[in-house]
Amino acid sequence: MPYQAGHRLPPERASRLGHLDVLKSRLVKKLCESFEDPDQVGVSANPVWEKIPSNGEPLTLVFGIDGSLQIIESETPPHKALGFVKTALLRLDQAALSSIDKDSPHPFALRDILADSALYHATVFPLRHVVVPDMSTYDAIRQAIFESVKDASLRGEPMETLKWIAYEKWDGRNKGLPPFECPHCGHGRSNATLPYDTEEGNCAECGGHLFLTDMLGFHQEMAVESAPDSIASSYMAIHETLLLFTGIRYFWEHNKAALSQCLFVKDGPLSIRAQYSKLVAPIRRFLSHAKDTNCPVHIIGQEKSGTFFDHLQLIGRGAPLEHLFVPGDLYIKEEIQHRPSTGAVYGKDTNYGAKVFVKLNQYHQMVLNIPTGAHKANPNSSELIGVKRIFATIPKILSNRYEGALLPIELANGVASLSTYPSAHILKIFAESTIRRAP
Repeated sequence: MPYQAGHRLPPERASRLGHLDVLKSRLVKKLCESFEDPDQVGVSANPVWEKIPSNGEPLTLVFGIDGSLQIIESETPPHKALGFVKTALLRLDQAALSSIDKDSPHPFALRDILADSALYHATVFPLRHVVVPDMSTYDAIRQAIFESVKDASLRGEPMETLKWIAYEKWDGRNKGLPPFECPHCGHGRSNATLPYDTEEGNCAECGGHLFLTDMLGFHQEMAVESAPDSIASSYMAIHETLLLFTGIRYFWEHNKAALSQCLFVKDGPLSIRAQYSKLVAPIRRFLSHAKDTNCPVHIIGQEKSGTFFDHLQLIGRGAPLEHLFVPGDLYIKEEIQHRPSTGAVYGKDTNYGAKVFVKLNQYHQMVLNIPTGAHKANPNSSELIGVKRIFATIPKILSNRYEGALLPIELANGVASLSTYPSAHILKIFAESTIRRAP
């Protein structure tokens, strides 16, 4: 590594001729030629494409869920940082879907739909060098997460959904909360819990105050006086999941017949990573329970970037139209993750949806996640919950403004988006003025 520039002297410059010796190698020359030839790229295992089911009945009510975040950092030391997060839930019925021009939607039509059918949530976290009176950054973020999930503008519904999932309230068995690491005395030990259906309490060992949101494990990412940017991204992922299941919970408790007519479309994969994945097992159990009681829940997640998306660009070129491919564990490990086939089954602890590659037509191919209920290492299309009705609905929610676009996600993104410009600039001005006024 070269020396960096200082206050008095310039940086060390790398040699512009040092690569010549490397290029003398015959192996290096072959690798460079292959790198520049797109026709030599391929996969060692052939995807098994199958015809998309065509005998399903379209679902009548569609929900879109999306989120956005911006990390705003001051330009001068000590580089104070705030994390802004926004999430949105959007409802579309058949009448709204039929009124939207898929090629060039009228802005007033979109305005009317969003005004009547969109809910959103916004919050902010003090990540670094932002002083909160009488509180450490660690405790300030813990409390901000708890209060944000209880957001009064959403009438606390996401908190009710968190309790519904964590205590598995759908089966009426009054299950206790699984033990989790206490944010005060845990130190890697799962020694804390809360009574059934409670939001707050105290640790039985140290007496420290506990929030239900502590069971998710945000505190395991933080230091006492600072937190990484991943706190904001983790919160966004969790809140998107809570919004998704808030809609599901509402219909489950009030109108199960309507729930079976709904499609929930989430931006991003149906997975929860790291310590937050403790929500995955109860989510799977609920989806299995709903299917077994003849009330299947129709959910899809769409991945618009990442390794699975990149792989689709490779295999999608030769894929037949109106076909899908559900990869198994071995295929994912070797062809997509490029790692040994040994080790834990892919997604065993983190995913509540199976990966599905879809080629609808020349302009719409996509990576979808569709639940199977219990985790399947090698799922097949018949195990995807509601697969026939989902694929009967997808043609009705396509957008022609972008390749592979789904209208519910596109519209939800319009509500939730905190774009780099001008949103980030506006947030930065607001953050800096707020920090200057703070005591």
